Amino acid sequence: MMKSNNKKKPKSRSILTLTLTLFIILLFIFLIYVFTSPPPNPIPLPKFPKCPSNGGDHKFLLYAPHSGFSNQLSELKNGLLMAAILNRTLVVPPVLDHHAVALGSCPKFRVLTPSQIRLRVWDHVLDLIRYGRYISMADVIDLSSVSTVVPTIDFSNFVSFWCGIDLDSICLQDSDTQSSALNRLRQCGLFLSGSNSNVDKCIHTVDVDCRTTVWTYKQSDPDGTLDSYQADEQLRIKKKISFVRRRQDVLKHLGPGSEADSSTLLAFGSLFTGAYKGSQSYIDIHESPGDDRIQSFLGMINFLPFVREIRNAGKEFAEKKIGPSFLCAQLRLLDGQFKNHQEATFSLLKQKAEAVKQEGPLPVHIFVMTDLPKSNWSSSYLGELDTDSSSFKVHVLDNGDEIVKETAGKIAASHRQRLSHCPYKTPDLLLYIEETICSCASLGFVGTAGSTIAESIELMRKSSFC
Repeated sequence: MMKSNNKKKPKSRSILTLTLTLFIILLFIFLIYVFTSPPPNPIPLPKFPKCPSNGGDHKFLLYAPHSGFSNQLSELKNGLLMAAILNRTLVVPPVLDHHAVALGSCPKFRVLTPSQIRLRVWDHVLDLIRYGRYISMADVIDLSSVSTVVPTIDFSNFVSFWCGIDLDSICLQDSDTQSSALNRLRQCGLFLSGSNSNVDKCIHTVDVDCRTTVWTYKQSDPDGTLDSYQADEQLRIKKKISFVRRRQDVLKHLGPGSEADSSTLLAFGSLFTGAYKGSQSYIDIHESPGDDRIQSFLGMINFLPFVREIRNAGKEFAEKKIGPSFLCAQLRLLDGQFKNHQEATFSLLKQKAEAVKQEGPLPVHIFVMTDLPKSNWSSSYLGELDTDSSSFKVHVLDNGDEIVKETAGKIAASHRQRLSHCPYKTPDLLLYIEETICSCASLGFVGTAGSTIAESIELMRKSSFC
């Protein structure tokens, strides 16, 4: 028995040695293949953290819009103003989905940090591109009147050269190409958001916000003066607030001679500002008596019209579908202010409609901006107007109307030129055409108190477009 066992051991060892040798050889071949084979469909690596060489002498200004369209338009105006003061090219963002990104509340000192909101906007914009909903603010707002003062570049074009990636690649069918492009874009987004801190002479992130800063320009008050609005004692204790709000001159802190001025890209967070308790939440630049160029520019950006296609569509609907004389009412549920002032808005509309009715002729034509389904009109004053056909004729517009579809098709053409491989969906232009129609209402306009949409329409009416 002992002899038999001794004869089997050498045989077992030889089998084990052979198996191990084969495994090592196969592993070696696999490693050679992995490290020497080129990746499928290679995409050029992004140029960050080194600034793009093809940027030339241009210096750019980027910001992170948010909330509804009227707020985004307000930020576009502030972006143009900052770019004019700092002599930079403005990166024009796309129109964000309604409230896809929310800032928070400046009066309550509860807002996203500039870095957080830049990154959220970046992620949302990538979704807009991938799913065919990308439409530039410049496709909606006519910037031709300000182009001689502030040069602009569309966000998609800026990202393509800054990140070194063709944005069409994130829409290609090849999953490897798409995944690689998305990964590089997310890395570039982290870089641009300031997650990796500022990069010398490349990017400077403005990381102060409405909790600590009110931007001014060449005002008589000394730079660094305390703003009139500060957190009260109760809020300081509740939120553990230790900082104060100071008024800072934007040219002194971000212009020539500053650390920020040497950077190719200046990246803000939100540029939204609003009046609150005698002050402005973030930007207080309404006049510039010491600078004729900026004073003139403030007048230019006070009213930025819609592009010609939208203006013509609104005017055509007003003239051909409604008539020369009509009243307009803004009753949109998606407008947060309407929810707060619904009863008062309906009451004001009733007073106005009855007054116009007394003056004649009848029926009084009323165009209504509303997202309230007609089936629900009976529970509101809209139902009364609609049923009193001898006195009133109510007009509405929806996305199914031919004039809306035709206009959307014209605007969508710019998307197909910009991103030829990405899908596209018909842009939602209903609100913009409705605002234009209301600007032509010769019998008056009934808006919702505090609504930025109402403010926009009132501004359009003052411009005498119709």
